[in-house]
Amino acid sequence: MSPIKDAAGRIVGASGIGRDLTARRRLEARFRATVESAPTAIVMTDTAGVILLVNTETEKLFGYPRNELLGRKVEVLVPERYRAQHPELRTRFCQSPEARRIGAGRDLFGLRRDGSEFPVEIGLNPLETEEGAFVLAAIVDITERKQTEAELRVAAITFQTQEGIMITDRCAKVERVNRAFTTLTGYSAEEVVGRTPALLKSGRHDQEFYENMWGALGRENYWQGELWNRRKDGQVCPVRMTISAVQAGDGRVTHYVANFTDITHQKEAEAQLHRLAFYDPLTELPNRRLMLERLRQAFAASARNDQHGAILFMDLDHFKTLNDTKGHDFGDQLLTEVAIRLRAGVRDDDSVARLGGDEFVVMLENLSRQQESAAERAEAVAEKIRRAIIQPYTLAGHEYHITPSIGVTLFFGHAETADEMLKRADAALYRAKAAGRNTVCFFDPSMQAALETRAALEEELRHALALDQLELYAQMQTDRTSRIVGAEMLLRWKHPSRGLVLPAQFIALAEESGLIVPIGLWVLQTACAQLKAWAQHPRTSELQLAVNVSARQFRQPDFVTQVCKILELTDADPKRLTLEVTESALLDNFEYTIESMQALKSLGVRFSMDDFGTGYSSLSYLRRLPLDQLKIDRSFIVDVDSNPNDAVIVQTIIGMAKNLRLDLLAEGVEREGQLDFLKRSGCLAFQGSLLGPPMPVADFERLLMRQLML
Repeated sequence: MSPIKDAAGRIVGASGIGRDLTARRRLEARFRATVESAPTAIVMTDTAGVILLVNTETEKLFGYPRNELLGRKVEVLVPERYRAQHPELRTRFCQSPEARRIGAGRDLFGLRRDGSEFPVEIGLNPLETEEGAFVLAAIVDITERKQTEAELRVAAITFQTQEGIMITDRCAKVERVNRAFTTLTGYSAEEVVGRTPALLKSGRHDQEFYENMWGALGRENYWQGELWNRRKDGQVCPVRMTISAVQAGDGRVTHYVANFTDITHQKEAEAQLHRLAFYDPLTELPNRRLMLERLRQAFAASARNDQHGAILFMDLDHFKTLNDTKGHDFGDQLLTEVAIRLRAGVRDDDSVARLGGDEFVVMLENLSRQQESAAERAEAVAEKIRRAIIQPYTLAGHEYHITPSIGVTLFFGHAETADEMLKRADAALYRAKAAGRNTVCFFDPSMQAALETRAALEEELRHALALDQLELYAQMQTDRTSRIVGAEMLLRWKHPSRGLVLPAQFIALAEESGLIVPIGLWVLQTACAQLKAWAQHPRTSELQLAVNVSARQFRQPDFVTQVCKILELTDADPKRLTLEVTESALLDNFEYTIESMQALKSLGVRFSMDDFGTGYSSLSYLRRLPLDQLKIDRSFIVDVDSNPNDAVIVQTIIGMAKNLRLDLLAEGVEREGQLDFLKRSGCLAFQGSLLGPPMPVADFERLLMRQLML
């Protein structure tokens, strides 16, 4: 406001100028908000160094609450040893107020409230307003960056060591190598800079190895281990390597530093010591010490995998005579040739060892879960070895013949120690010697007898089809009202001297020998012929007939074609035929399984999963398989009316079948209590001795007629 006066000097009025401060106040508020949201510490002072404004980042960085900083000199944030010269630097900047970006100028230090010092970078900006001149400082903690710089300086000092050093950027492109790298790899710096370490790959490590390496670098910024590198000349050599990630202040990886040493000589020395400790120097086979260790590992694997294995103990008949008459050099040549033949006669996973002299041991793993089958396979390998050993040898220009004696014993789990099992195999070897040499004997006489019985049974089974000794029995399948709705066809062997042989005694043998394929086709053809016969009578035309299909039969490439031919030949209604297949058969080669099932279902054939619940039942494949029925395994039915766990399992299977819209049949029903529980739980179909045992088809038909007449 200004007065207006007349000529006499008297105030006769006034004039005034008004300004709208709204925009200014908004600008100030925006300025303060910008400062507050800045990711770095911001401090505003006047030209005298008095702090007028700070943000939250300043409080965090220096440890002061805001009210303790406002109004104080900025030197409170400067270490004591720099305070004397700081006012002069501040005055100089105020006199020549030019903006200085962060990082420009010399290194500075800040002082926290707790007295600790830390390195900082400061950016300065002059600020002119109507109220006067001010200084705006942006402060960044560079502690981590300084540490990284120090580490790189140390790395530079160590760059000239005897270890190969390679530095890459964060994308693994080589930026620098040292002289030792060139010496160890044969590549000059010019040949590797700009490329990746992949040029050193030997091909001996799989993708998983490198994924684990980079995984460790990502988690821990560090990896150490041994690997094989390929030199420029193509030679592959082992190295011990350490890789460290170099990080920037914000945690980003900027470089990788790898240093390595060639450990070829060390590996050769270790290998030589290992050979001396664990291998026979003449034949280069494992010695007793290594074989005992492998046996212990095999016992553990046997227990874990539920598989039998075998030990074959062999020596050469009359080898001492050869040594005494021809000399030890002649004998050594023979032992070397025998070792070669032994290795060639077994699988890669099996082990061959020389215990000393002319004694050799062969260890066979994963033969079979069944003891009889394992014994049969062990005998087959032993016989193969025997035939290989008796072939003539050419030694020093002369032909020579020798025979082996072989003792065999089976092992299963940890039942006996390795030493004990070797003793048993050795005892079997002496039985082979006593039996006249050049033969194979088992440790357990009863096992030997069982093996001979099994071989005889297999031979007789080969002729059973041709001699019309096989017969199909029918076991009824009923609904909740006890009405017969179908039957399962079960195989029986009418042996001329053994009597009626049940499937449990010969089906496994048929599977292993391959006889199950022709037998299975006969069963299917006979069952389809029965379906056709039943179709001629109104009382049996609606019956469903179930036939078991073995895993081996189902996996035959022409299985679908064979079924189609049988249906065409017998003119049986495919809609009345149910093929029962186990989970193991369905899961093997899953996509082929689905394709085969779909082909047969297109004709009307139904599929039932037999022994459901005993395998790897999974909804992920159940919903993909074109099944019509689940058949609850009898093992869950045995105690279903007394065991709560079995009851829950059965109820779960019933619920699963309903949700998947599958038919359900419980087999092995033998007691009224079981049947009552199953009916209460919602099961709709049943099979078992309570309802009717397996019987000849003629008896089944008479029983069916009696039921229909009631």
